[in-house]
Amino acid sequence: MATRVLRAQGAAAARGLLRTAAPCSLLPGLRKLTSSSNRPREDSWLKSLFVRKVDPRKDAHSNLLAKKETSSLYKLQFHNVKPECLEEYNKICQEMLPKVHEDKHYPCTLVGTWNTWYGEQDQAVHLWRYEGGYPALMEVMSKLKGNEEFANFRKARSNMLLSRKNQLLLEFSFWNEPVPRSGPNIYELRSYHLRPGTMIEWGNYWARAIRFRQDNNEAVGGFFSQIGQLYMVHHLWAYKDLQSREDTRNSAWHKPGWEELVYYTVPLIQEMESRIMIPLKTSPLQ
Repeated sequence: MATRVLRAQGAAAARGLLRTAAPCSLLPGLRKLTSSSNRPREDSWLKSLFVRKVDPRKDAHSNLLAKKETSSLYKLQFHNVKPECLEEYNKICQEMLPKVHEDKHYPCTLVGTWNTWYGEQDQAVHLWRYEGGYPALMEVMSKLKGNEEFANFRKARSNMLLSRKNQLLLEFSFWNEPVPRSGPNIYELRSYHLRPGTMIEWGNYWARAIRFRQDNNEAVGGFFSQIGQLYMVHHLWAYKDLQSREDTRNSAWHKPGWEELVYYTVPLIQEMESRIMIPLKTSPLQ
């Protein structure tokens, strides 16, 4: 009991001293002054942790990297086909796709059509070019809606698919223009998912690297995504066979400068994938 009394007396004395040193009327002002004087310092310190200055760009990545002399847009389609339907799927595609390709009514071109050989199995890959960009794409889509034969083709195709996806792409200014070629060839589609913010850096390195990969006419086309999965890069290569692919790729390592460019581009990649593809009989790229 005595201890409690002493503690109470001590607390009362402390409150008296506090009132003497700082009247209650001044305490709110002191609290306000202390709080306001510390907050700007705290805010600036916190901002220094989370806010990063970014150098402004004067143009979009697509305008800096894409070809200026053309306004072509590309569509890359991936169709995962039911294994038991692949043969029939190829048959109806080889009947329908060349008709769209050859009809001048549609401002589009079938660049190539393939089945994957190594990589994701039972998969079809189609690459289209739209001369005139987005307006050409919308024109083709609008006209195909009124094409009864194409509507029947889509209906039959839908029963054969497990899944499908597409991407809209632009072509790098420093890459070859994809043009029809005779075969037989195998094709490799190398797809790179880059870290966001590194597309310009990738383009700068590959503008120099592409010269190391022209000896055997293997470079077909290089593209980067605009719609679909973003920060995607696709390089399309052609080889006579798998051994030719191995020999061609190995020869690049003997050229001064190639190793350095690979060293600097690898850290830009989040994920990469390689598909070896066989062209269908009606593909312009054979």
